[in-house]
Amino acid sequence: MRPHTDDSTPSTWAATPPPIADRKPSLRTQHGDEFVDEYEWLRDKQNPEVIDYLNAENEYTEARTAHLGPVRTAIFDEISARTKQTDLSVPVRRGDYWYYSRTVEGLQYAIHARVPAATDEPPATEDGAPPAEQILLDGNLVAGDSEFFSLGAFTISPDGRWLAYSVDLTGDERFTLRVRETATGRDLADEIPGAYYGAAFSAEADVVFYITVDESWRPNQVWRHVVGTPTAQDVVVFSESDERFWVGIGLTRNQRAIQIATGSKLTSEVWFIDASAPFSDPVVVSPRREGVEYDVEHAGDHLLVVHNDGAENFAVSRAELDNPTLWVPFIAGDPARRIVGIDAFADHAVLYERRDGLTKLSVLARTEAGYGEPAEITFDETLYTVEPDSNPEWSTGMFRLGFESMVTPSCVFDYRVADGELVLRKQQPVLGDVDLSRYVQSREWASAPDGTRIPLSIVARADVVRNGEAPVVLYGYGSYEHSIDPYFSIPRLSLLDRGVVYVIAHIRGGGELGRPWYEQGKLLHKLNTFTDFIAAARHLVDSGWTTPARIVAQGGSAGGLLMGAVANLAPEAFGGILAQVPFVDALTTILDPSLPLTVTEWEEWGNPLADPDVYAYMKAYTPYENIQATRYPPILAMTSLNDTRVYYVEPAKWVAKLRATIPNAEAVLLKTEMDAGHGGRSGRYDRWHEIAFYTAWQLAVLGVANDPVA
Repeated sequence: MRPHTDDSTPSTWAATPPPIADRKPSLRTQHGDEFVDEYEWLRDKQNPEVIDYLNAENEYTEARTAHLGPVRTAIFDEISARTKQTDLSVPVRRGDYWYYSRTVEGLQYAIHARVPAATDEPPATEDGAPPAEQILLDGNLVAGDSEFFSLGAFTISPDGRWLAYSVDLTGDERFTLRVRETATGRDLADEIPGAYYGAAFSAEADVVFYITVDESWRPNQVWRHVVGTPTAQDVVVFSESDERFWVGIGLTRNQRAIQIATGSKLTSEVWFIDASAPFSDPVVVSPRREGVEYDVEHAGDHLLVVHNDGAENFAVSRAELDNPTLWVPFIAGDPARRIVGIDAFADHAVLYERRDGLTKLSVLARTEAGYGEPAEITFDETLYTVEPDSNPEWSTGMFRLGFESMVTPSCVFDYRVADGELVLRKQQPVLGDVDLSRYVQSREWASAPDGTRIPLSIVARADVVRNGEAPVVLYGYGSYEHSIDPYFSIPRLSLLDRGVVYVIAHIRGGGELGRPWYEQGKLLHKLNTFTDFIAAARHLVDSGWTTPARIVAQGGSAGGLLMGAVANLAPEAFGGILAQVPFVDALTTILDPSLPLTVTEWEEWGNPLADPDVYAYMKAYTPYENIQATRYPPILAMTSLNDTRVYYVEPAKWVAKLRATIPNAEAVLLKTEMDAGHGGRSGRYDRWHEIAFYTAWQLAVLGVANDPVA
């Protein structure tokens, strides 16, 4: 393959003109500003014209990429060959059983099962089903012939009798909740449509709590359902009226309380229901205070509270059960570290934090005298991610954690609290002739326009030369304080083996360097996110890695907004742009409080309805409203018809307007999954085909040959 230029265009493309969406102007007036939107009509997916347009775009995209079919096949085959397709997760102890999931070659979805806990050691994670296996749920059977399948809840009752599970078969993240008897696999008549993620059983397992959403898809109510009774008798036990707040539920690790957590982007509040008295009313832990975020760990005879009251990067306080509003300092806040959370157990606690752009875990032994000093669990790689894994048992001498880096496949460890030993339970298998020593990772720093240093995580084959011509995929996100930490990826090997350098830009708006890093990339500082990413691309050029024509930018969701923004701000800085479920019509969405997520998002982006300064600021960067009549790099936009988080209409409008504005409109492609949601296709083989599709496109834009370099 050669780089995307006019003379490399297959002759079949000329016979396939791009679809042209009709212009149907509608006027938006806000704060005295008028904007004519010619493609808002594409929002109505019940309109056959809209579906016809999306199908035409899919046909055009397939025609423009048909010559990449052999590359897609090769990449799919590589992913398949390197992935252990019949595999077993590391079993997790919960009561009298070890729980796990397993996959079977040829099947799209996981099988969830358990075996009796004969010993304190997890059963071996060998191929196939362990002896005495009891299948709890087979995703392949539940999915049936549906094109999409997703679990929103998979919750075992404390006594192991019941499984509460919920299923979405369309991709719109609206689930149907059911209760299954684990001993027989029989579903009860209990069936609750319209449920949100999660479920929690009472201590005696006779009651299950679940969440529903309002008209704007905001999780706002907690319901109590008595197992085996008609759902018409279910009762609302908690209702959140503030439209900025979302609600979540869970049973505490020690099974003492049903925890209801409600929060906005800036403020939170926690309520408890006595898990042994599920018909009692919720009791607030500490009433909400604007701007104060907190989370609570029930530590048995006291509470541990992670909060930002007087601590920008968060601190940990201790509170007594009979006086939970009095927070006594326990672990002080520190500008050099961001405390993410703390897990409490009968005999220890584990602190989860971020320092120097990396995650850290530290264990605090617990005795009658109190907690000991934090002892960090250390690793010898320069770039890595370590985080808590599943730890449902209250009384245990083990702490399970996950570890990975850009060159080390994901590992599951058990940390022995008594002696500090790390016991490797499993490392993600990578099959075939893959030699992981061929790959190297490194950290570099770009300089933003305001002088801020932006960390970059880089992985490449060890023999790739920094000669100014290396092909690069540059990934970014930069919103919601969500960190894109170094991680391992089997599909990424198909890029690396062809000489591509993969880079993650840890730009402001994310949480990699603590709460200030997030604050500097939101609201009226959002432009920093975009200029940081452009600075990362220019650093890769200036430091001798590559040229602009050999950089493909990639981002999804809010990272898709990033893609659209940098395309407008610096189209010359990139050779191609992959925008996945992109939030590219942000202002239109944030102006409409009836849409899912809008009101809750005002604390992230600002409220353009009420504030003319926010309106003007957002209008100045929203990709859809700032397309320039200039040549853009090739763009591939990918979306899903049933996406609730970022409606398909945003990339559809964006592509339609790009086609009507830029001189190289034929280089813009739109691919819409007609049976999927925000995460794309749900089956693992379907997902591999999707990855192979966009990876082949990236390689074509980068001008990289199909065959891996030996």
